Amino acid sequence: MDAFAAVADPTRRGVLRLLRDRERAAGDLAVAFPALSQPAVSRHLRVLREAGLVTVRIDEQRRLYSLRPEGLVEIESWLTSLRTFWSQGLDALERHLDVQTAAKAAGEEPAKRDSKRSKPSKSRLAKSAHAQRKEGKRR
Repeated sequence: MDAFAAVADPTRRGVLRLLRDRERAAGDLAVAFPALSQPAVSRHLRVLREAGLVTVRIDEQRRLYSLRPEGLVEIESWLTSLRTFWSQGLDALERHLDVQTAAKAAGEEPAKRDSKRSKPSKSRLAKSAHAQRKEGKRR
């Protein structure tokens, strides 16, 4: 299972949140999810381990799980690409708002949206619908 599929489950995301702070024993993780049985928590831990998101070490009778940051690289890369997209869009919005604010401060009318990019008028929609009906009758 890949990292994206592994973190799609809210319980597994909860386990990752708990492991973010420190390593924890499997039993402690099971206690943190009282609605789940010990075997169910163990299955979630196995999925996370197989996806490379957690590591396990044995300490006497306990299995201690810890977060494996390297396993999150794929998700981090994807999120970084989204951050870049959103940053560019938010920067453009900020520039636009700065221009609008400066225009208002100077007493000018702020630029309005280009009418050609606005919604089609009702008459254009009616003409388009009429043309489609007419085309349908020809066939």
